[in-house]
Amino acid sequence: MDALSPTPRSTVRRGRNRAVTDRAALHALLADGLVAHLGVDVGEGADRHPVVLPCAYAVDLDGPDDGGTLYVHGSVAARWLVGAQDATVCVTVTELDGLVLARSGFHHSMNYRSAVVIGTARVVTDDAERARALDAIVDHMAPGRSATLRPATRKELAATAVLAVPLREASMKARGGGPVDDPADVAAGGWAGHVPVRRTIGAAVPDADARGPVPAHVVALGGLSPQPREVVPAPAR
Repeated sequence: MDALSPTPRSTVRRGRNRAVTDRAALHALLADGLVAHLGVDVGEGADRHPVVLPCAYAVDLDGPDDGGTLYVHGSVAARWLVGAQDATVCVTVTELDGLVLARSGFHHSMNYRSAVVIGTARVVTDDAERARALDAIVDHMAPGRSATLRPATRKELAATAVLAVPLREASMKARGGGPVDDPADVAAGGWAGHVPVRRTIGAAVPDADARGPVPAHVVALGGLSPQPREVVPAPAR
């Protein structure tokens, strides 16, 4: 599967000039991001309402779902997990790459890469898949970390649920570069431009009871601050 947005509901309609249709660009954004936001309906009857929650995530491009699998996890008692099972959910991941300062408030903007994944969520019940997913979520935060940890206890596993969302249906938009001002505003003069934004990872701060040197996989996190990828279409009016 190569193309994104295989259905009308995930097709970019507004700002099509910023649509990204390369599935590899989606994979790259999901690899760069650290926080996903999951939207799901919770409650019953008149009390039913949407919630959008930030969560850690991981992606397995060879996972069992159509197009690969995006995993999130939470408490088995969480209302959003109960509400998401076998329901259509929406997962978004956004990376902010810059602030666009134009000559008018109307044309101020941001440089970004943003993905929307829509699909039917399933609660992972297979023990082996769930273990792989939980390790992958840890390793997405700090690559190589899961191999250094003790195995999860039966109590911990019983308290944790893993949700899987297929990557088949997705859309992505991105913006790069400077402002797109009206010609009259450009002619009138005044400063405009854009300010790059980068995520910076600082040096590790050991816990008071930590023993030994900072592990190499933690030290390496200092080199993981992502730079914007060249997947951005040229700004257009």
